[in-house]
Amino acid sequence: MSSFDPKELKILSDILALVLEEQSGQSASALEALKNRAQKDKITGGALKNLFQAIAVDPPKRTTRSSSRPSPTPDEYRTQLRQMAESIQRLDTDLRGARTQNDNLRTQLQRALQGQRDLTQQFSEELSQTRYPSLLMLMIAFGAGILSGIAGTELFHLFTHHVVHSAAENARYLY
Repeated sequence: MSSFDPKELKILSDILALVLEEQSGQSASALEALKNRAQKDKITGGALKNLFQAIAVDPPKRTTRSSSRPSPTPDEYRTQLRQMAESIQRLDTDLRGARTQNDNLRTQLQRALQGQRDLTQQFSEELSQTRYPSLLMLMIAFGAGILSGIAGTELFHLFTHHVVHSAAENARYLY
């Protein structure tokens, strides 16, 4: 009994699994189904025993979907390995370039921040230093103001002053 029908084995294994169930109703009905199946196929207890012994020694091969694919050859493995190594090297190079660029940008940022701090400090110093005019400039401005005031009054008197020629006309101011 070296060739087995896989479908029959599946049914038999399902029935035996139900026999071992903890629920008494299912296991009793599974045993009854096993007896009916054996009577229908005219299988005796000894034949069933031989079936299990044959399965235990030489279980049927399962067909899987992965067996339809051919297994890769060592050359294919080498090619995949080489491609992965090249990919790793390329990624490593890209990572180094990104780190270098990151360092350059960080340096530029630090320079820009330092420049901003310097400009802010200069601006605050400019605002804090109120520039008063010097004393010399104040004296010159004061002197120029006095001279222009004197000159202006002289001009005013020059144009509005009436010339008095006689002493009689001046006498009225004396008394």
